[in-house]
Amino acid sequence: MAKLKLGAITDDKPVKLTVELPADVHRDLAAYADVLTRETGQSISDPAKLVAPMLARFMATDRAFAKTRRKGQPAQGKG
Repeated sequence: MAKLKLGAITDDKPVKLTVELPADVHRDLAAYADVLTRETGQSISDPAKLVAPMLARFMATDRAFAKTRRKGQPAQGKG
């Protein structure tokens, strides 16, 4: 089976953030939580817990963001 980009979810002090997701994105998030549960054995009861690690992984692998950050400049959106 393919290796997922996310591993076990760490428990950290959260900051409250409210977002609205399109229904199809939420369905995919729930499906990802199911696959991750099977892969790691760690039950993910709330798919919303995946949002932070997914965003962190996305930012960690965004080369343009990392380059800008290394230069000490604030990152600017593309849109």
